[in-house]
Amino acid sequence: MVGPQRPQFVLFGSSIVQISYANGGWGAILSDVYARKADIVLRGYYGWNSRGAVKVLNQVFPKDAATQPSLVIVYFGGNDSMGPHSSGLGPHVPLPEYIEHMRSIAVHLKSLSDTTRVIFLSCPPVNEAKLRESTSGIFSELVRTNELCRQYSEACIHLCREVGVKVIDLWTAFQKRDDWLNTCFTDGIHLSAEGSKIVAEEILKVLKGAEWEPSLHWKSMPTEFGEDSPYYLVAVDGKTTLNPSDWTFHREIQWD
Repeated sequence: MVGPQRPQFVLFGSSIVQISYANGGWGAILSDVYARKADIVLRGYYGWNSRGAVKVLNQVFPKDAATQPSLVIVYFGGNDSMGPHSSGLGPHVPLPEYIEHMRSIAVHLKSLSDTTRVIFLSCPPVNEAKLRESTSGIFSELVRTNELCRQYSEACIHLCREVGVKVIDLWTAFQKRDDWLNTCFTDGIHLSAEGSKIVAEEILKVLKGAEWEPSLHWKSMPTEFGEDSPYYLVAVDGKTTLNPSDWTFHREIQWD
């Protein structure tokens, strides 16, 4: 392991997590925002549902690990919410079972340490027409509707309130944009850069507002090796140097 040791933020979930560094993804945004402040660790598994997640909880998040994550952001639900296949195969998980799996994940993560914080992401909507267009001829009996997404999103939100875990309502957040259907997805399900901006903004909003000690909002966290140095570029006065440790001018969006 490289040092110095930083707080660890783990992204745990299905494809929306695995490919969160692609297409200007929200994982990449968080890595930029938390540069020199926290390490963003990806544990994303394309095609997975909550049933698969609970089977590997102890492997991904062992309770006896020397260091526990400061934050875990969890997303499962999109694959669970798909309609059942006539063969009995496929990712569908009945809603009551999904709720219990998510409860198990929340309980396990909260038990890792007194300072491990958890945020769940609820199921976002989909562009049903674009999904049919992009998957036609590839999958058998693919049933993924916004009505099912809504049901699983609401169940996730209700569970999180019950167990005291912070949750981001992506179902509602996406639909606040009038053009969400045509701008937020690459294939009807997976997120475009615009969709990922919504996810990143909502996560940062929660981290800023959370009354956690220590704070996990990026502006409140120390910058690694942030001291002034005579080796930095010289300022216009010709006598001092400019410390670039916290410069953010390169960002198209100045995140709060």
